Amino acid sequence: MMRDAPFELRIGRRYLRSTGNRFLSFISLMSMLGVAIGVAVLIVVLSVMNGFERELRSRILSMTSHATVTGFGAGLADWPARREQALAHPEVRAVAPYVEGEALAIGESSDAASSAVAVRGVDPVLEAQVSAVGERMQSGSLAALEPGAYRVLLGSEVAARLGVGVGDTVVLAVAQGNVTPAGVVPRMRRFTVGGVFYSGMYEIDSGLALVHMADAARLMRTGADVTGLRLAMRDPLRAPSVAREVAESLGGGLWVEDWTQRHANFFRSIELTKRMMFFILLLVVAVAAFNIVSTLVMAVKDKQPDIAILRTLGATPGSVLAVFATQGTVIGLLGTLGGVALGVALSLNLERLVHGLERLVGTRFMDASVYLMSDLPARVLPGDVTLIAVTAFALCCLSTLYPAWRAARTQPARALRHE
Repeated sequence: MMRDAPFELRIGRRYLRSTGNRFLSFISLMSMLGVAIGVAVLIVVLSVMNGFERELRSRILSMTSHATVTGFGAGLADWPARREQALAHPEVRAVAPYVEGEALAIGESSDAASSAVAVRGVDPVLEAQVSAVGERMQSGSLAALEPGAYRVLLGSEVAARLGVGVGDTVVLAVAQGNVTPAGVVPRMRRFTVGGVFYSGMYEIDSGLALVHMADAARLMRTGADVTGLRLAMRDPLRAPSVAREVAESLGGGLWVEDWTQRHANFFRSIELTKRMMFFILLLVVAVAAFNIVSTLVMAVKDKQPDIAILRTLGATPGSVLAVFATQGTVIGLLGTLGGVALGVALSLNLERLVHGLERLVGTRFMDASVYLMSDLPARVLPGDVTLIAVTAFALCCLSTLYPAWRAARTQPARALRHE
């Protein structure tokens, strides 16, 4: 097949494989490796950002509703009828009522540790339809929440901070006070720990306590009203528009909040960081690609006699340009393909590699209190890989133009003068 290829391509490949100048071959190899490493690093970083975003979204949606509908100031009255109205919307998969308030959880151990928590009163049967808290239980179960039993499910970080487990008791103190002869004292109630859940989100695990809705209503004295309704959509990405439509169908005058608003800062920061990392690391690829310039300049200088002979045999300047453009393009193509293969392989095995390195050095790289999760997920998107590969290869091709143009301007007589 190579015999039928244009002579420019055959000569360019021969120059690339030439071992006459070992230093030049070494520089070509280093240029190729530089492109490969730059492409691989860019793929791994963007894959980690994609994996972090997907994992964050998955964990958030497993513990929080897609949207909530609440009343302004007061609670939401006649919630069973409103729940049926919300379920009538074709895009709403499930609806669950909830009662929510702030409290101070106090352990009854010797050190009496305490932790501020958001107390959420739920109906266990309906809650299982809008969240995956039942699947996140480390001990106990969601079914442990029964009306009048005064049991509580704690996040793993809260339980560890209080030093309690299933069967222990904690005191929940709310800011609403009781007037007594001794003055105003906080309203408190003793709860038995019915389970501990782990969502993988430090913000949730360190600040959420679940109780039965009836027990929360008694503690916070909300009566038959609820704080609001938690909605689960068939398509979470349509939550903003669907939640507004549901609120309008309920008569309006309601406060609507969806998961994209509640956690907007997380996803905006991830998207911004992803874009900035792409452009910053693209500079690494650009530097590696422009190393091809020095490689080809040296190759042109080394092949001056060959260029002169080609010109005297009738080769046009365009043919000479094609010879060296082919050499640089092949370097860029091999470097890009090698980088794509390396980057994809590293991304697909990143968690195992990181865990192995953590065991080797005896430390943990991901602190859940800082990064919101303890693992380093990676998600390889074909679109990102294609964009990186095309951009890197385009930079390599641009790097070949100037040296190839210099080669095409070589004058045969001047090149052979000192030969």
